Amino acid sequence: MEENKEPEPNQKTRDPSKDNIIFVGIKPFMNYVTGVVMQFQNKGQDEVIVSARGKFISKAVDVVEVARRTFLKNENIQIKEIKVSSEQFENKEGRRIFVSAIEIVLVKG
Repeated sequence: MEENKEPEPNQKTRDPSKDNIIFVGIKPFMNYVTGVVMQFQNKGQDEVIVSARGKFISKAVDVVEVARRTFLKNENIQIKEIKVSSEQFENKEGRRIFVSAIEIVLVKG
């Protein structure tokens, strides 16, 4: 009897081009710093994107600076590009709200 198996989420259905994106949120600060460092050192990425929205934007900036200045100071990591944007949502009361977003693109120089 042959089963029709669906692939597990995050198993061979992940887009490998998105493996180099770090989404900053509510986890502890050092988790994100470690993620950035691991992308460059262990996974051999030449480009890593740190992305955040709303109140986590300042945390994303700090993650980039700590990773570059402390853990990757001998790797010559440069900021290639900073993209800022705003996303529109509707809150629970039905009002339109805007949430700022940032993407910081790091490259190995």
